[in-house]
Amino acid sequence: MLFLTINMAKAKDNLPSVEEQEQDLRARAVVVAVIRDGQPVEQVEEFLGELEFLAETADIVTVRRFTQRLPQPSSRIYVGPGKLEEIAAYCEENEIDVVIFDDELSPSQTRNIEKEMPCRVIDRTRLILDIFMSRARTAYAKTQVQLAQYEYMLPRLAGMWTHLERQRGGTGTRGGAGEREIETDRRIVRNRISKLKEELSKIDRQMAVQRSNRGSMVRVALVGYTNVGKSTLMNLVSKSEVFAENKLFATLDTTVRKVVFDNLPFLLSDTVGFIRKLPTELIESFKSTLDEVREADLLIHVVDISHPNFEEQIAVVKQTLQDIGAGDKPVYLVFNKIDAYTYEKKDEDDLTPATRKNLSLEDLKKSWIAKANTPCIFISAVEKLNIEKLRSDLYGMVREIHAGRYPFNNFLY
Repeated sequence: MLFLTINMAKAKDNLPSVEEQEQDLRARAVVVAVIRDGQPVEQVEEFLGELEFLAETADIVTVRRFTQRLPQPSSRIYVGPGKLEEIAAYCEENEIDVVIFDDELSPSQTRNIEKEMPCRVIDRTRLILDIFMSRARTAYAKTQVQLAQYEYMLPRLAGMWTHLERQRGGTGTRGGAGEREIETDRRIVRNRISKLKEELSKIDRQMAVQRSNRGSMVRVALVGYTNVGKSTLMNLVSKSEVFAENKLFATLDTTVRKVVFDNLPFLLSDTVGFIRKLPTELIESFKSTLDEVREADLLIHVVDISHPNFEEQIAVVKQTLQDIGAGDKPVYLVFNKIDAYTYEKKDEDDLTPATRKNLSLEDLKKSWIAKANTPCIFISAVEKLNIEKLRSDLYGMVREIHAGRYPFNNFLY
C-alpha cells in the first residue's frame, strides 16, 4: 500500500502543469528573416522578437529563429535554396506546424515555398490579418478586416487550386471552354469585395454624420505603436472601461468618450495601434477608424519608453501619420511605462562613448525636454505616476484650442 502511494506521488510530480498542457496544444512555429546588406543583426533580432510577440498574440509558440544574410530576399523562394532545405528538414524532424516569414511574400514565392515545406506557410501580413480577425468585436471592425482578407486572398487564389490547373471547362468539341473553378472563385471573391466596400461606404457615411453631430467640442486622439498603453491611459483619463491587455492589437474599434477636466469638456478617442510593415490592405480598410485621427484637433502620441527601440517606434508612427494625412497635427508626446525602464550603468573607468543602453531615465528626460519642438511628459499609467501633471498639461492645450475655436463659449462655469 505504501509502495502504491509513493508511486502515485511520483506520477503526480511528473504530471505536466496546466500551463505546459496549454503550451502543448498550441501550434508550434519557426520564424524566418533575411538580413539585408548593411542592416545590423540587432535590428533583425528585434524585428523577429516583434514577430514572435505577434505569433504569441495569435496563440502560436515560436520554437526557433532562422536568419540568412542576402543582398535582398530571393524573388523565387525568399531565402537561398540551401537555407530553405535546412528549414524544411528542421520542420519535418521537430513536427513544426507553421513557418512564419517576416516580410510579405508574393503569390509565386508562397507557392514555391509551400512545395518544399511539410507544414503551413504564412507571412507577416497574413499573421496580422488573422490577429485582427480574432480581435474584431463589432460588425463594423469585422467588415473592415474581411475586406482586407479578401483583397489579400484574391491574387493568391491560384495556389489553392493547383489540383485543377489542367482542368478545362466546357464539353470538349462543341460549345465554349466554360469557366474553370478558380475563375468561379475569383468572381465570387471580387463580388464579395465590392459588396463589403458598399457596406463600408454606408457605415463611413453614418460615422461621418456621428462625428459631425458631436458639436462644439475639441477632439483629442490617442495614437502610438501597438501595445504601448493607450487603452490603459484612456481608462485612467476618462474613467471608462476600455479593454486593455498586454497583447498586440487589443484595441481595434475606436472608442470615443466625453471627458471633463474642471470646467472644460472634450472628446477623447482611443485608436488602433500602428506597427512596422502595417499591410496596405488594412490601412485602406480602416479608413473610417483612422478618420478619428485625421479629424482630431490634438494627438496624444503614447510611447513605451521601456522598449529598447522606442525611437524607431516613434519614427514608424510619425511615418504612418504622414501616410494617412495627419502629419501636421499638434502632438503631445507621452512617454509611458517609466516604472519598467531599465539601463546599464557604465563603470567609472570605462572610456568608451555612452550608448542608448547606458542612458538613465534622467538623461533621457533632459535630452527629450531639450528638444523644444514637441511638448512631452514622462508617466506610468499603471502605477499612476505623474498623472496630475498630464491632466494639467492636457487641460492647458485643450483650453487653448477651445478658446481659439469657440471664443464666445464660456466653458462649463
